[in-house]
Amino acid sequence: MPVVLREAWSTLVPDMNDRHGPLPPLMLALTVVTGLVDAVSYLELGRVFVANMTGNVVFAGFAFAGAPGFSLAASLVALGAFAAGALSGGLIIHHSHAHRGRMLLHAVGVETLCVLAALVVTLVSGSPYDGGVRFALIVLLALGLGVQNAVSRALAVPDLTTTVLTLTITGIASDGRLAGGGGSRAGRRILSAAAMLAGALVGAVAVLHGHATLPLLLAVVILGAVCLAAHVLARADAPWARPVVKN
Repeated sequence: MPVVLREAWSTLVPDMNDRHGPLPPLMLALTVVTGLVDAVSYLELGRVFVANMTGNVVFAGFAFAGAPGFSLAASLVALGAFAAGALSGGLIIHHSHAHRGRMLLHAVGVETLCVLAALVVTLVSGSPYDGGVRFALIVLLALGLGVQNAVSRALAVPDLTTTVLTLTITGIASDGRLAGGGGSRAGRRILSAAAMLAGALVGAVAVLHGHATLPLLLAVVILGAVCLAAHVLARADAPWARPVVKN
């Protein structure tokens, strides 16, 4: 089996004795959620991201410059809500008794509630989402994705950050044998990019066909499945459950 396919397979069906055990496929699922919610936020809430904060910093720069179609208020609200979510995620992480399964369960549970609340808002208000509804959705979704980003950072599964792909894509090229590297782990990295692409594609198709609530519904379903898996993993006593020691 080619190395890329072997790496991809080991990510989808991991070795339970590996340092990260069953976490890689769950991180891929959360990456799909990122694509789904950012499709809704960018296409329905007015050129703002709720997961990829690099984009919001750039958009804020565009808005300061007076570029049409960009909202400084929306970008700043998303950044603030995301930071609050990351802070909440940090509190959850540090109270999870040094167990990665419990860490994931508690964080994704909070994220699920945030995305579910956003789904309810879309169902009650109906589109278009403007005024207070728009900002309520930005806050709820950015809070949830801030929590997700905090836990993915703490879990530290290589190449599966669930949000940022710039370094992942850079690594595919710069670490490969063509560049003189020892190997790029391209199988896992390509899966990570594909997961976000799939989420964004499904989300965009749904929004463009007038079904803006569908991506959020799918996100809630995926998050619920991750919560169920994490509930089982929270009782595990295995090497992968111990926190990663960062240098």
